Amino acid sequence: MPRFLLMVNHDGGVFEEPMDEWAPGDVAAHFDYYAALTEELVASGELVQFTPLADPRQARIVRADGASAPVVTDGPFPESKEVLAGFNVVEVASEARALEIAARISAVPGPGGAPTRQPVEVRQVMTDTAFDL
Repeated sequence: MPRFLLMVNHDGGVFEEPMDEWAPGDVAAHFDYYAALTEELVASGELVQFTPLADPRQARIVRADGASAPVVTDGPFPESKEVLAGFNVVEVASEARALEIAARISAVPGPGGAPTRQPVEVRQVMTDTAFDL
């Protein structure tokens, strides 16, 4: 079965205000939704990995030439809406199923329980056979 990477950025979807400005109940509903979806995907055997990422302000950029010590900086970074917030790896029967799961992720609730409509990038994971030309 093919695997797909489902990537979610810090893009707020249809909401401008960042999550740290949401009502506590809205934040809880947001994370409860993700927990329930994760539990469902684990039970179905489709979830390979779920990884939320720490605040992008904690990220570092590493550049190396392979000979000298690497240079580690804390930026510059792309706009926050372009920074990866987390990802899922799913193993599903088809791309259609991966897109269905991505749609459920995109519909995670935001303020007032309205779907955020966050964009979710879906990419198939390369296999060894991808190199067979």
